[in-house]
Amino acid sequence: MPHSAIRRYLRHGMLPQLVVFETAARLGSFTRTAEALHMAQPTVSTQIRKLSDTLGLTLFEQIGKRVHLTPAGETLHQGCLQLFDSIGRIEDALSGLRNLDQGRLRLAVGSTAKYFVPRLLAAFVARHPRIDVSVQIHNRQGLIDRLAANEDDLYIFANPPEGHEVVCQPILDNPMVVFARPDHRLAGRRAIPFAELAAEPFLMREPGSGTRWVAFEIIDRHRIEPDVRMELSSDESIEQAILAGLGVAILSRHTFGLEPGRRGLVELDVQGLPVMRRWQFAYPVGKQVSPAARAFMDLVRTEAKNLGGAPRGHDGRQG
Repeated sequence: MPHSAIRRYLRHGMLPQLVVFETAARLGSFTRTAEALHMAQPTVSTQIRKLSDTLGLTLFEQIGKRVHLTPAGETLHQGCLQLFDSIGRIEDALSGLRNLDQGRLRLAVGSTAKYFVPRLLAAFVARHPRIDVSVQIHNRQGLIDRLAANEDDLYIFANPPEGHEVVCQPILDNPMVVFARPDHRLAGRRAIPFAELAAEPFLMREPGSGTRWVAFEIIDRHRIEPDVRMELSSDESIEQAILAGLGVAILSRHTFGLEPGRRGLVELDVQGLPVMRRWQFAYPVGKQVSPAARAFMDLVRTEAKNLGGAPRGHDGRQG
C-alpha cells in the first residue's frame, strides 16, 4: 500500500495532468501546450486547475502573455522530470524483457532430464546471453510440488501430473527401456519375453520418482510381481548397481545420456519395449509465460530434432 502522503497523486487521473503541467511549464504558454498536445486550450486550463485543486497549491501565475511557475510549480516540475525519467527507465527495462536483452528463466526438470537439458540451455544462452538461467532438478513429486506452488517459469516432466490444472506441450520422445551389464545372461538376445525378464532382480528409483511410476506401470501391465532387489535415490546409484551386477532397471533411454553404451551399459531387446513416453513442458493453467520462457520453448522444439527426434504420433510417425 502506498504511503498515505502520496495517495492524492494516485487519484483523479493525475499522470495525464502531470503531462499537461510539464509541457506548460516547459513552453510557458497554455496555448502552445494545447497545440503541442493536440488539445483544446480550455482542456489544458481545466487539467491544470484540477491538478492545483488536488495538490492544494497554485502552480502557475500569469504575467503578461506568459505563464510562470510558482515556487510550488517549480518543486512539482522537478518532481515531474524525475518521475518521467523513472518511467522511461522502467519502459527501457520492460522493452529489454520483450526483446530478450535481459530477464531470467527459471526451470525445474526431472532428474533424468538433466542429461539433455544442458545442451538445450547451451543453445539458448548462445542466442540470449543476457538472460539469467537457473535450473532446479527434482524427482516427479518434487516437480509436482513446485508446479503447485508456481515457483518456476517452466517445468519439464517425463510424466506430467494428471488431475491438475496444467498446460502440457510435448518436447521429444522418451523411450523406456531395460538396461543391464554387458555380460548379463540376456545381453545380445533378441525379442526376450517379458516373463523371462521378470525373473531378474529389479533396481528401482525411490517412491515419488516418475521413472519408478512408469516402470511399475509397465510391469503391472504384464501382471507380474517384480523382484525388487533394491531402491535407490538417484540414476547414478542405479547405474553403479547395474554395473555391480545387482540387477536390471527399466529407465528412460536418456537416463545416462544420449549414448549410454559409453557408460558400460547395454539395452536389452525385450518384447513390448521400448514403451514410448514423451518429455513435456508443463506450467499452470492461467500462468503468464514470460518472453524468456516462450523463447526457450520455441528453441527446444527446433533443437529436439537433434536430441533423438521430435515427438511421435500414435502410429509411430514423427509429429
